[in-house]
Amino acid sequence: MTDRKTLTASPVVEWPTLIFLLGTYAIWAFGTTLLYAFSPVLAVLLTGVAVAQFSSLQHEVLHGHPFRWRWLNEALVFPALALTVPFGRFRDTHLAHHHDPILTDPYDDPESNFMDPKVWDRLPAWARVLLRMNNSLLGRITLGPVIGNLLWLRSEFRLLLAGAPGVRRDWALHLGGLGLLALWIVPAEMGFGAYLVAAYIGHGLLKIRTFLEHRAHEAARARTVIIEDRGPLSWLFLNNNLHAVHHCHPNVPWYRLPAVLASNRDHYLRRNEGYLYRSYAEVFRTYLLRVKDPVPHPLLPVRRSAEEAADCGLTDVA
Repeated sequence: MTDRKTLTASPVVEWPTLIFLLGTYAIWAFGTTLLYAFSPVLAVLLTGVAVAQFSSLQHEVLHGHPFRWRWLNEALVFPALALTVPFGRFRDTHLAHHHDPILTDPYDDPESNFMDPKVWDRLPAWARVLLRMNNSLLGRITLGPVIGNLLWLRSEFRLLLAGAPGVRRDWALHLGGLGLLALWIVPAEMGFGAYLVAAYIGHGLLKIRTFLEHRAHEAARARTVIIEDRGPLSWLFLNNNLHAVHHCHPNVPWYRLPAVLASNRDHYLRRNEGYLYRSYAEVFRTYLLRVKDPVPHPLLPVRRSAEEAADCGLTDVA
């Protein structure tokens, strides 16, 4: 058992994260070059997996890994492999999302998949159909990359026009990252068309993780899921399927999250009121063709309780 200081301490270099990052770049490079010349279909699939893994590693970076120096961490993930999300915007919106009292709020939570019922009522019928389909797992994987990116880019465009602080800077840096990507893809075996398909696959894989991370619930502490999966998807998502544990301890590196959960599992399940799935196989069986949540938020206005959200039980964690 360890105390708060031990839990939050980190080495100068977190080697598991750095090794994963280097391996992801190697797989991505192999998929876009040598493998594509041998099997374009396999190369696109593998590159899509690498794009999803890269996004998971960007998530680690924005939480302060694998080094203690922010500038070095962010330099490691500067290339824009996922195409549409500037790292700086991912960082800022995701850290805002980590204010647990606002979780699922369609206005204040940047990662909410819910909508204000009043806005929902004004949508045309075809839009409601698409958004309902997007709330099944199959819909989220196949339609989600288009729907999510269109909504994201529309929101970012409005912020750019409004001159929101930091947004133009982050998009300018992102253009530099896209330039690095272009320098690689232009002479590589894989062209831009095939790479767009790979990036789409990467975005679709990430939608599996985000599909049920949060639910509408009166208690902020009970809005975040635990999926006790230890298979390939948990590696792809760097244990972010243990999402309630991550929200309690956002600075703990991915490779320590399973031990943190195991050290006090009953506490975390009491805290999130049993919002639990045993595996991603269970998630697929339950929601592949079934809508999990309504699109309009069922509990607006969202209840905010900073006290209960902050009570994560940082002591007695192994």
